[in-house]
Amino acid sequence: FIGVPGKAYDGNWNGFVFSLSLPLAAWVAVKWFVPFYRRTGEISAYQHLEKRFGPWARTYALGCYLLTQLARVGTILFGVSLGLSALTGWSVPVIIVAGGIAVTVYTLVGGIAAVIWTDVIQSLVLLVGALVIAGLLLANHPNGPGEALHIAANEGKFSLGSFGLDLTQSTFWVVFLYGVFINLNNFGIDQSFVQRYHAARDEKAAARSVWTGALLYVPVAALFFLIGSLLFSYYHASPELLEPLVAQYPDGHADKVLPHFIATQLPPGVAGLLIAAIFAAAMSSIDTSLNSAATVTLKDFVQRHLNRGKTEAEALRLLRTATLVWGVLGTGVALAMIGQKSLLDAWWKLSGIFAGGMLGLFLLGLISRRANNAGALVGVMVGVLVICWMTFPDQLPEALRSPFHAHMITVIGTLTIFGVGMACSRAR
Repeated sequence: FIGVPGKAYDGNWNGFVFSLSLPLAAWVAVKWFVPFYRRTGEISAYQHLEKRFGPWARTYALGCYLLTQLARVGTILFGVSLGLSALTGWSVPVIIVAGGIAVTVYTLVGGIAAVIWTDVIQSLVLLVGALVIAGLLLANHPNGPGEALHIAANEGKFSLGSFGLDLTQSTFWVVFLYGVFINLNNFGIDQSFVQRYHAARDEKAAARSVWTGALLYVPVAALFFLIGSLLFSYYHASPELLEPLVAQYPDGHADKVLPHFIATQLPPGVAGLLIAAIFAAAMSSIDTSLNSAATVTLKDFVQRHLNRGKTEAEALRLLRTATLVWGVLGTGVALAMIGQKSLLDAWWKLSGIFAGGMLGLFLLGLISRRANNAGALVGVMVGVLVICWMTFPDQLPEALRSPFHAHMITVIGTLTIFGVGMACSRAR
């Protein structure tokens, strides 16, 4: 609701290519991942890694996953604070803390069932809010709806990016590859997805939910990219309306344009609806991460290593404690992110770093029967070095820096772990 329109306003639809990769990833998930998890019946996605490669593999993947969820909670809380700050005048830190408390409390009360149903309701609120904004941007454009689309098209706002094979730039193919690998990571090893596979009535119902989510995501993502393009057209025709925001944020205002439009151009009643939509969008994302992180912490750390939470009552108490801890940590990450220029870029880089470390190991264990503990360990060690090399290029001499775009971190990291793991397993 904040990051995608901001990205489209500032650039084009290159980021939308991520959505186009979803059907391919969904097909893989329905064909292999869903049957695998339904057959094993394991609630935690990481037990398989321990069975294949030992406790270290489970701990490593668990660490990557929890860091991903922590980054996700922090990024979303920070994003919603930007929007609500522009709409309400409240300070960003106050909104971050209030939002963190609110979502942590109702995740504590409801558990996974409440998370799923609140996600459904909040997603509907989000969609209605987006449709209202797109309609108002078209209807209220100074020169009419046709001119709004014409301006955006002339300025290249609908471009999907270059179709060249340059891996140093955010081309169509670089974003598509990034999307395939990130979505495979989500469908294959993300605990929040695995929980939903098990929450479905049967395997067919789980497969339908995967396809429904993937196919609905594409038009919804297009709607939010369209909003960003229409915002550009609107303020291109009336630049004076944007001058106060530009003056307030001279170093970058793209993520704040939509909240500025809502606050200054819409009637109070409509603005109130959209405030609810923005808040709902954030809450529906954060509650999933908190519940999944807490579940993994209980199953994979507390019950295994501390030998606690064996009774149902104690497990519930510890699950709620873990939810509270992750809520506090996520709020802290959001506070630390104050000052980031592009919400979407920050999230894509963080998720790409952590996902690259998990997916390669998971695929190695799932696809190759010959892969062994030693080979997997060497693969992970080499893969982590490659990921670090690509993540921190500014810390190296120019001649040693990675030439690849940041979106390639998860792609190359995954392939390195898988390839080296396979090669070393065969060599033994």
